[in-house]
Amino acid sequence: MDILPLHSWLNTDNKPVVIAGPCSAETPEQVNEVAKGIAQIPQVKIMRAGIWKPRTRPGSFEGMGSIALPWLVSAAKENGLLSACEIATPKHVEEALKAGVDVLWIGARTTVNPFSVQDIADALQGVDVPVMVKNPVAPDLQLWIGAIERVASAGVNKIIAVHRGFQTIAKTKYRNNPLWEIPIELKTMFPGLPLFIDPSHIAGKSELVADVAQKALDMDMDGLMIETHPNPANALSDARQQITPAELTSLISNLELRHANSTNLEFQSRLEELRSIMDSIDEEMLRVIARRMAIAEKIGEYKYQNHVTILQMKRWKEILETRTAIGNSVGLEEEFVKALMQLIHKESIHVQTELVRKQQE
Repeated sequence: MDILPLHSWLNTDNKPVVIAGPCSAETPEQVNEVAKGIAQIPQVKIMRAGIWKPRTRPGSFEGMGSIALPWLVSAAKENGLLSACEIATPKHVEEALKAGVDVLWIGARTTVNPFSVQDIADALQGVDVPVMVKNPVAPDLQLWIGAIERVASAGVNKIIAVHRGFQTIAKTKYRNNPLWEIPIELKTMFPGLPLFIDPSHIAGKSELVADVAQKALDMDMDGLMIETHPNPANALSDARQQITPAELTSLISNLELRHANSTNLEFQSRLEELRSIMDSIDEEMLRVIARRMAIAEKIGEYKYQNHVTILQMKRWKEILETRTAIGNSVGLEEEFVKALMQLIHKESIHVQTELVRKQQE
């Protein structure tokens, strides 16, 4: 994908780069008040506001619609900010661009549908406008990448990926599970793609927004999108997760900025020493896993010769219980041990299945 660096089209001198504004544009007065408040924060470059709101059930507040577009554009421009709003249909694209919106974003509920994303991409053909693509609601990295690729294929080269968490069965303290490994994998695969974090939608509670924002910076993410409202308690949508401009100012001023590298020679020497130890442990660990797979193959052969099924649930439950207990005794998180054993068990099943296939050829 041919994606331009963020600094080539957006002033990134004041870090972290922040996008802020209300979940929804409710009145001209509300939008103007937010714009004036966030414009005082040097890190805020773009003002966001929901114009059309995709709601789970009809009857909920679905945004003010296109009448609110001039409120957003005017307030942002008068305060030296770029404007941004969510679009979900080609008609939204047309109306937003006609109103002069500077940046568009595709929301999580739209990203999940390739047909909808393609319709939007078709509407963006030949248009020079930055587009942000939020992750889909479900934890599906390929679906997220596919949406980004569709937008890029339309000729858009100013793209930002936005991580806003995922809906999962697992219960966490957050509204949407961060599953940090997914945005990290995206960043690994596409290092030139700017990646922002939406702490508001991940947190779901205003008191957790700062912690998520700091976590994002600790992982060297490129920016933040934070919902900001002059009176969150009376907001017409997502009241629980919004903060005031004053709270946003405090949040940003208290963030600790870290660097990808350090010129401290003592630090570099110690870091390399620790990394060398880790490399040796990783090699040893992989050799141990290889030996385990060799045993799994022998077990598979023995099962095959004695007409025994590959998958044996009683044994698998026993493995999970004993290994998580061992992990707990050495200070490892239960969920981590379970996830690790599931990967190993999956590969063991694969090894034994392949053995049976070869035996039957």
